[in-house]
Amino acid sequence: QVQLVQSGGGSVQAGGSLRLSCTIFGYSYTWYSIAWFRQAPGKEREGVAAIGGGRTYYVDSVKGRFTSSQDDTKNTLYLQMNSLKPEDTAMYYCAAGAFLGAPKLAAMIPSDFQYWGQGTQVTVST
Repeated sequence: QVQLVQSGGGSVQAGGSLRLSCTIFGYSYTWYSIAWFRQAPGKEREGVAAIGGGRTYYVDSVKGRFTSSQDDTKNTLYLQMNSLKPEDTAMYYCAAGAFLGAPKLAAMIPSDFQYWGQGTQVTVST
């Protein structure tokens, strides 16, 4: 059974950094597409970064500040978040799904991902 287990997150002041982790159990994420999403109260779930086929895509609002990486030996995905802003405050989710071509992967549509982590809260204060 596929399971995504998240850790990390928390509260930080603006300009600070946090790192999220997502360990995938049940299959090797190298066979699939994986992504990070976030959802703020009252807003739709938004794609933050998507990884697949040797490529990584970022939403414009986090480019240059967030970096996704992975440790193949641990089947774990990381999201390093630097220069955090109050508008980054949200519940963050990792997700995995079947292989997606570049256009769909870059689009980061939540319904294209079948497996989800439990979510972790990130709060950035001024």
